[in-house]
Amino acid sequence: MAEQVLVTLDGQVRDADAPLLTVDDLAVVRGDGVFETLLVRDGRPCKPALHLDRLESSARALELPWPGRGLWVRAIGAAAREWGAGREGWMRLVLSRGREGGGPPTAFVTVGPVAERVLRSRRDGVAAITLPRGYSVDLSATAPWQLVGAKTLSYATNMAALRHAQSRGADDVVFTSSEGRVLEGPRSSVVIARGKTLITPPPEQSILAGTTQRALFEVAPGKGYVCEYAPLFPSDLIAAEGVWLVSSVTLAARVHTLDGLVLRPSPAAEDVASLVELAVETAGVG
Repeated sequence: MAEQVLVTLDGQVRDADAPLLTVDDLAVVRGDGVFETLLVRDGRPCKPALHLDRLESSARALELPWPGRGLWVRAIGAAAREWGAGREGWMRLVLSRGREGGGPPTAFVTVGPVAERVLRSRRDGVAAITLPRGYSVDLSATAPWQLVGAKTLSYATNMAALRHAQSRGADDVVFTSSEGRVLEGPRSSVVIARGKTLITPPPEQSILAGTTQRALFEVAPGKGYVCEYAPLFPSDLIAAEGVWLVSSVTLAARVHTLDGLVLRPSPAAEDVASLVELAVETAGVG
């Protein structure tokens, strides 16, 4: 079985070790593009419809040419089949504006193995630190050109935050706004539990709407949970009966330590983990 799969939007499986991008592709020289990452299990992509919805929304925000949903669906299916059954993988959808001198957009799908870091975060949870994101919760409303609601290729700040966390002995980050409100992780949504209520910050607070958090909130009411969008502060995380960083590949990583403070064990830990599993397995595939 291949350890890396590459499929272009013509449906062709390509050599993942062969060159694909040109040196002047705007994905490389400007980070001018968008992407999505999702989980692949047993030859099947998890919740692709939600990711395609967000990919198209992000492309619209950047005014990128949109190749059409049907082409993406075909490429996603081909890549998942090529990856094969019986193992997990991460799938990335990438769309850039194309070459600097003009021409069609660049678009492709890749699949690779899930990292040990991800498996460890699922199993053991994570230690996180809070870091200021440097902007207000009103930024997306007052400065839409900042693209805070789009999943762009410009991830340098997010990766720098994760490296900073690692230098301080932590695994992950919870960003906060200039008002001190909780925003999101560099690659995750923040969800807390208060009894049988699950709460996440509203996407209108200049954060990326999470596909896994959305899928979780769709299934949780059927298991007796109330789901809410509400402003949160770091003190709310400390007082909560569980804090998770929720994402499409890691799924539910419980935050066991925040800014050096060990958080109390969560009575909802097993519920949330199983609900996220259910959410990614049952979300729409259209």
